[in-house]
Amino acid sequence: MISGRGLGHGIRPLGAMAERKPGPWGDLSGAGVDQRPGPWDLPTVSKLQPRIAREEEKEQDKEREQDPRIQNWEKMGLEVVLKSTPKDPCSDLSTNCPLQAKEGEEDSSDPAGCPKGAYETDSEGDSDPDLEREVPCGLHDLTGRSQYLAACETYGVVPISYFLHHMHDPELMLMHHGLGPQGAQALASALMSNTSILKLNLSDNWLNEEGATAIAGMLKENCFITDLDLSDNKVGAKGAKALCAALKENTSVRRLRMSGSNLDTQAAKDIADALMVNTKVELLDLSHNLLDEEAGETLGPALAENVGIKELNLSWNHLRGPGAVTFTLGLGANIYLKVLDLSYNGFGDQGAAAIGEALKVNSVLEELNISNNHISLPGALRFSSGLRENCTLRILLMGRNPMRSEGCLGLLRAVQMNPDSGLEVLDFSHIHLSKDFDDLACSMKEGFPRLCVRHGSPTV
Repeated sequence: MISGRGLGHGIRPLGAMAERKPGPWGDLSGAGVDQRPGPWDLPTVSKLQPRIAREEEKEQDKEREQDPRIQNWEKMGLEVVLKSTPKDPCSDLSTNCPLQAKEGEEDSSDPAGCPKGAYETDSEGDSDPDLEREVPCGLHDLTGRSQYLAACETYGVVPISYFLHHMHDPELMLMHHGLGPQGAQALASALMSNTSILKLNLSDNWLNEEGATAIAGMLKENCFITDLDLSDNKVGAKGAKALCAALKENTSVRRLRMSGSNLDTQAAKDIADALMVNTKVELLDLSHNLLDEEAGETLGPALAENVGIKELNLSWNHLRGPGAVTFTLGLGANIYLKVLDLSYNGFGDQGAAAIGEALKVNSVLEELNISNNHISLPGALRFSSGLRENCTLRILLMGRNPMRSEGCLGLLRAVQMNPDSGLEVLDFSHIHLSKDFDDLACSMKEGFPRLCVRHGSPTV
């Protein structure tokens, strides 16, 4: 037997260690004999072997996991903790959005803890903060942001930062952005639910027929846009047909511009059908298109029946001959149109005479532009008959017509013979006038003080 002396200096023998007495609070190790409780009545530690105790704890854990009441309590507790967590500085949104991930779903957060944006670039320096911002949660996205980002991914197009910046503004000026058909489809999906944008300019974006069809579908759902510009997009007959079908249902658009859209005779028929139904559009711009004589015959009766349009632009088309005459018959019957631009067409003398007859019965039109319409001296004199009776026309533009000084003089004398004439501007730009015309214009200043006569080459 080894003695205590052989264990080294200061080390107590084994027997002494075995005979130690419990402290004032009892022997917590359970090895001693005395299990006297301490001053706080600490419970006696289980005398089971450690291995057996661990097995019993495992059994209790299994029973607790299988108990549905305990599972529901733990989930509720976890949700309370998550909802009470302070707002993440990396997110622009509140913590009302669900933060729990379902089982089997991948974590969408980056290592720094910030939620990933809807659009990512290859390098951090080229990233767009608008695209990295978390998409709003819930069913009340009144801007259409979430729909737009999802549609961009579907159609394989890059989201437009300008749109994301200004989707809350009342005006969205997106001209010259090169949207293309796919970009227009993505934009249309967002505008279906957008309630902020009232004026939308999509001119010169290569929408073509497919993009125009997508915008038309949006107009059937959106009831907030009042001003729409689709100029220079070559929407064609198919796109025009879809847009006109939308106008039969839409009651919010007041101003529609489709200049330079490759609109032809077939498109004119669809437009005429829409004008017979729609009474809300007040401004319609169809300039710089392919509307010909047959189109004039189609649009004339529709203009006579329409009770909404106040401003119509048909400049830079191919209206001429009998089609131009039929169109002017609609002008005479219309009682709402105030501004009409027919410049750079081919009305000629026959069309000018028909316009003169329409002015005799029309008591609403205030501005008329028939510049560069191949109106010669006979046509000008026949047109002047309408100026002798009309009292509402304020602005008349007839420059760049080959009617010479005699034709201009005849028109001015017709105004002089009408004391109730409301003319304020009479434009004969790019027409060389004689001294007789100048003398008559000077003599009329006293009787018509508001009349301004323009002639000759305009000053640049």
